[in-house]
Amino acid sequence: MKPILTLLTKIYKCRYSLLLLPFLATLLFYLFTSIFSATGFSSINYPLHMLLMINIYIILGFSVNLVTGYTGLLSLGHGALYGISAYITVLGLMVFKISFFPALILAILFNMAVSLLVSLPSIRLKQDYFVLAVIGFQMVVFTVLYNWTPVTRGPYGIPGIPRPNIPGLWNISEPWEYVILSYLLLILVFIYFSRIDRSSFGRVIKGIRDDELVVESMGRNVNLIKAYVFALSAGIAAFAGALFATSATYIDPTSFTLDESIAIIMIIFIGGSGNLKGVLWGAIFVELLPEILRFVQLPDAVAANLRQIIFGLLLIILMRFKPTGFAGDYDYD
Repeated sequence: MKPILTLLTKIYKCRYSLLLLPFLATLLFYLFTSIFSATGFSSINYPLHMLLMINIYIILGFSVNLVTGYTGLLSLGHGALYGISAYITVLGLMVFKISFFPALILAILFNMAVSLLVSLPSIRLKQDYFVLAVIGFQMVVFTVLYNWTPVTRGPYGIPGIPRPNIPGLWNISEPWEYVILSYLLLILVFIYFSRIDRSSFGRVIKGIRDDELVVESMGRNVNLIKAYVFALSAGIAAFAGALFATSATYIDPTSFTLDESIAIIMIIFIGGSGNLKGVLWGAIFVELLPEILRFVQLPDAVAANLRQIIFGLLLIILMRFKPTGFAGDYDYD
């Protein structure tokens, strides 16, 4: 018994054990819905889809946490970066006829290039003005995706997106295979983010968040570091965009609106910013709570609106009594 307890203690203390949280939360969600739903579920595909979406939102949460939680720049434009990477991945798969991982690399590089074009001129703006500039970027990207119909098909969307594959090794088609792929990409992002968290570079960007003048007095080019962080964040967001496009096999601009950017930033406000744990808790909360509310028996005529109200009230209560989120290190006050 003692060796088992020792092993469990080591697993609990290991930071990589955090990656079990999405799986455990989805398992509990499946048990909840199976017990309390009037019809139950005859297929495991629904919880597998939820686990996939949680992993996608965790990757997006890490992306925005690097900019907002670590560097202190409030970004409401990650929905645009998410969408750009999804469309570039589809372009690589359907036009250039390359496989998934080269298309993913193309999306990462394109996202980073676009982020530099946006951040270099706007990074000098302070606080609210930077937020407005990023919102403007979000609106421009949505408008381009919606109206550039020869490339994006606009509101009609792009159907029939090829599924990811490793030629000769792995053709991904089943929901559980997408979950495995999402975990592989999440592990890569988690390891990368974990190294940043413990590195001297991580301490520098936290210093920019806490007191920008002190970092400048040490001879650091703060604006250049901010632009670099924004590019890294955009590269991380590309993992989520590529995974979403190939798993849904259909994308349109309505999946990448300002509302999506707000949902992404909510992950770190709810879970907590400036660390690894907060992103996981926030993504699980943002993705699973609306789904749980679907099983609350409400009149059909008002069900959708009441669920939104309940969700909003829960957020207000959380922000009132836990302003740093579930596991945050940074208070934006």
